[in-house]
Amino acid sequence: MRLDELDYHLPGGQIAQRPLSRREASRLLLLDRASGVFQDRTFAEFPDLLRGDELLVFNNARVIPARLFGRRAGVHSQRASRATRSEHLTGRVEVFLTRQLDSETWHALVRPGRKMHIGERVLFGEGELEGEVIARGELGLRTLRFVSHDSTTLNQQFERLGHVPLPPYIDRADETTDRERYQTVFAKHPGAIAAPTAGLHFSIEVLQRIRERGVGICELTLDVGLGTFQPIHSETLEGHVMHAESYEISPETADRIEEARSAGRPIIAVGTTVVRALEDAALCAAESGSQKLLVGGKFDARLFIIPGFRFRVVEGLLTNFHLPRSTLLALVCAFAGRDNVLTTYRHAVEAGYRFYSYGDCMLIR
Repeated sequence: MRLDELDYHLPGGQIAQRPLSRREASRLLLLDRASGVFQDRTFAEFPDLLRGDELLVFNNARVIPARLFGRRAGVHSQRASRATRSEHLTGRVEVFLTRQLDSETWHALVRPGRKMHIGERVLFGEGELEGEVIARGELGLRTLRFVSHDSTTLNQQFERLGHVPLPPYIDRADETTDRERYQTVFAKHPGAIAAPTAGLHFSIEVLQRIRERGVGICELTLDVGLGTFQPIHSETLEGHVMHAESYEISPETADRIEEARSAGRPIIAVGTTVVRALEDAALCAAESGSQKLLVGGKFDARLFIIPGFRFRVVEGLLTNFHLPRSTLLALVCAFAGRDNVLTTYRHAVEAGYRFYSYGDCMLIR
């Protein structure tokens, strides 16, 4: 499939720059993927749009303040020239954490990365946090090992010194309110560098109404990373290679999904990250010869879902509106059909819906 087949026009003014005053105040576009019929609704109606026997699956990943700003502090090698050391000591550096490798080590995007070589150090704050480049990777990736120079843990240093990693299409600096609003109310496990944005619409009150309808709720964890947002550089979808993203499905969640399927209850994914985790786990189960629909555990998802993919688990999807020519739009088109999706997107543009992370949403079933 050609990449330009996932294109659509969006006026810049419809890219949501801030969240609404209330989480559940967003609009909802309801799409029947079999007929292509759609309706304009509101997210506050979401509990009433459910049959009452569904199983909703949420991503409980918690966004970390993954953007760090520091200054160069030279290299450990004594052979470094005075000029190099001076440049390092005065240079400003942005480090964007992308994936945790162990308790001290992260993959990160570094700017300016071209001059950041192995052994070079970056100091953050007043020097209480230090990072050292220990490896260079492709596409600007670096591997950094961090050390805290006081009694504070690394996670506490990141929380204090880091900034909320708002997407680049939000054209402003992060604000204090983003610490709460760019986070779901059910976020538990730190590690994501972007919010599972379909979950941002849920308030405690909406979750309570859903439970009162008799709808089941379970959770998994997928640490949203570069795999979700990496641009497609090839002319066709088939030429794109996804970055791996870690996910974990508990045995309890796997059993509840299996039970729901056996009972004929619809399984609705809250967000594309949930789709990716569930379908990757189901594909792994099928390839291993397991008799189960999916197997719980911790895995890396490298699955790229494009039109033609056979869904094994997900029967409904709540999702935000996604960028043109993106892996996320490809996934939604695979689930609901390209023509259906692009038709509803054109309607959403004409009807003034708000797009992307802080924007409105779709319920597809």
